Amino acid sequence: MPESDSTAVTVVVVAGGDPPTPQEIARLPADAVVVAADAGLDHALAAGLKVAVAVGDMDSVSPESLTTAEQSGTRIERHPPDKDQTDLELALDLATRLADQIIVIGAGGGRLDHLFGNLTVLSSPKWSGVQIEAWLNNAQAIVVHRHRVLDVEPGATVSLFAVGRPARVTTTGLTWPLADELLDPLTSRGVSNKATTASPELSVHEGVVLAVVPHP
Repeated sequence: MPESDSTAVTVVVVAGGDPPTPQEIARLPADAVVVAADAGLDHALAAGLKVAVAVGDMDSVSPESLTTAEQSGTRIERHPPDKDQTDLELALDLATRLADQIIVIGAGGGRLDHLFGNLTVLSSPKWSGVQIEAWLNNAQAIVVHRHRVLDVEPGATVSLFAVGRPARVTTTGLTWPLADELLDPLTSRGVSNKATTASPELSVHEGVVLAVVPHP
């Protein structure tokens, strides 16, 4: 989870991959604003979430969910099928205008190209003003543009990936630290590090890092 801030606005973006687990739904902030990306609307309604906005070309969501959402006051933002952005990117574009922090659920599973595309979209520098993380059933992917404290237990596996270009990184609380060092996106150097404290910290001086924490 992001660092606690009682004034921060959290937006939950529900994507159309694997349905979120009951455990993930239970962990969501009660006051979060929910944005659904296309078939994510099916997942959100099935989980009992109240959706503020549904966005996408609506080619995958069920007609029943669309009708239910419209009747309950959900705003529907339709986009043409022939578009340059995925439904998740459209949802993030909307969410970043509302949020201080974003939690993406339902982005895992399904096609490998969708998962890869989702993770790269999450790591875009254009979202650098917002804290973003994705819950992927068996892992958590946390985007770090500048600084982040990871809420993990000692001994947890933490893998760090530079996205797009080399990132200059300093870490504390990890078994194999980085001290203002370059992490290259085309190497495996950051894979399978270990937390030595309950609050390891990452400082990214240049570039973007994706921190992946597998769940046992």
